[in-house]
Amino acid sequence: MSIDLETARALVAAAREHATATDCKPMTVVVIDAGGHVVAVEREDGSATKRFEIAFGKAHGAVSLGLGSRALMERAEQQPYFIAAATAAVGGSLVPVPGGVLVRDGDGALLGAVGVSGDTSDKDEAVAVAGIEAVRLTAQPGGA
Repeated sequence: MSIDLETARALVAAAREHATATDCKPMTVVVIDAGGHVVAVEREDGSATKRFEIAFGKAHGAVSLGLGSRALMERAEQQPYFIAAATAAVGGSLVPVPGGVLVRDGDGALLGAVGVSGDTSDKDEAVAVAGIEAVRLTAQPGGA
């Protein structure tokens, strides 16, 4: 099972609402399914030109390695050669900083991931988590 379009759109809307309510800079929000395919994406007016690639890399890295991008950052600090090799192995689409959050259903099954870019990594992650929780799914920003 993967995240469907209707849920992805609602998640993006809720994430953007949270970003606005918390005075974040313009955001780009990417939702991918468990296979790494883009389901939904929105780039707010004023979001920098390469924010899609960064947000996608956060989400794609999370799905590819089964860890939220905060956990990938911690792994990069401990094992930089592994993360460099993994980044190459997934075609460069791995950004190991907070803002890539795995999405799970109530039973713990992986549905996909959300990647957010536009403000600090911690704010990006909070926006992703808020969007996921708003659609009553489980956010996994770190490790298992």
